[in-house]
Amino acid sequence: MVALLANLKVAIALLLTIALFSILGTVIEQGQTIDFYRENYPEHPALFGFLSYRVILAIGLEHVYGSWWFLTLLILFGTSLTACTFNRQLPILKASKRWFYYTKPQSFAKLPLATEIVGGNLTNLAQSLQNRNYKVYQADDRLYARKGLIGRIGPIVVHASMLLVLIGSIWGSLTGFIAQEIIPSGETFQVQNITEAGAWSANQVPKDWSVKVNRFWIDYTPKGTVDQFYSDLSILDRDGKEVDRQTIHVNKPLKYRGVTFYQANWDIHAVRFTLNNSPVLQLPVSKLEPQNGGRQVWGTWIPTKPDLSAGVTLITPDLQGTFLIYDEKGNLLTTVRTNGSAEINGITFTLKEAIGSTGLQIKADPGIPIVYTGFGLLMLGVIMSYVSHSQVWALQVGDRLYIGGKTNRAQVSFEAELIDVTEAIVPSELAVKAIA
Repeated sequence: MVALLANLKVAIALLLTIALFSILGTVIEQGQTIDFYRENYPEHPALFGFLSYRVILAIGLEHVYGSWWFLTLLILFGTSLTACTFNRQLPILKASKRWFYYTKPQSFAKLPLATEIVGGNLTNLAQSLQNRNYKVYQADDRLYARKGLIGRIGPIVVHASMLLVLIGSIWGSLTGFIAQEIIPSGETFQVQNITEAGAWSANQVPKDWSVKVNRFWIDYTPKGTVDQFYSDLSILDRDGKEVDRQTIHVNKPLKYRGVTFYQANWDIHAVRFTLNNSPVLQLPVSKLEPQNGGRQVWGTWIPTKPDLSAGVTLITPDLQGTFLIYDEKGNLLTTVRTNGSAEINGITFTLKEAIGSTGLQIKADPGIPIVYTGFGLLMLGVIMSYVSHSQVWALQVGDRLYIGGKTNRAQVSFEAELIDVTEAIVPSELAVKAIA
């Protein structure tokens, strides 16, 4: 079983399978409702002829990264990497650290590069190799030199880094959560609307602190399109004391105790107004379905008589502060802006403000530091793996010096280096001809 898992073809097959399902998890929307998948992935016609909502729900493609079979694939791939490391990479490193001398001239014929120099000096050769950062071992008339052992360690670091990435991904899936909240300006909330959660995520959900939305607003371009969303958030401890305060926007989240708050969406929550000299009143605003592909709008009904027998409808497409007022027959009466007034059905309507709601996506993933550490080690391991492990042997027999060597990569560069080494101890013409 260990030999099977250590097989390179098995590791590649597992990696490709993980990549395939990761692509599906990216393409297929994750964590949506059953109605969403039924509407977007019907049985007739099914996507690619087979991918319908029934298949998605049956296999678990609506939450790929937290499914048991995806975690199983990650564990199998991690086991394969571990088996390969112990069965292949560590023995190769151990063999590379062992060294020996050649004691017979005939042994040099087995090496990829070898030469015989008349009048060569072993001591001069040792010095020339040391000048090129070789570690030299010399005993009487024999010599062994090597450099680039770090290149043999590189693949082991790569495997270890990939294991860290897998461990971080699994740990994040088991202990992390994703939540979504729509909170009006001025309200305080605790994280409750959790859409995805790992089996051990309970300790990550905030219980002893809450968040207050001090204000939510939108900046618009001169053309009236949305430029940026902003939420002024305060972190409150158990006693309601502010311990942190930040203004977030898209691509600038708030992070506190391992929980990250992203600016993701917005809504219009309510409208505040007065009728004649009444106190400030507040009514909720509802999102209305756009007609024939039209623009999204929000609206509410304002009664203009105490018995609710008459009223007007307020419509707005955004939070810029302008409302359209329609009568009961759908005729446009007038428009009113924030802090503006209008005469409607014999009363004075004054618009105080429209209250926006911020849409926050909230995530906690304790595996991220482990994943980032793994990717950092992966880059280091890849760089280390490009270092050539080069070995040189030499034997002095009378006035003849036998030199040979081999490397695991960059063969041409190693041959040029060996020529330079021999040129340092004999005339260059002789050295080049001998190695060639």
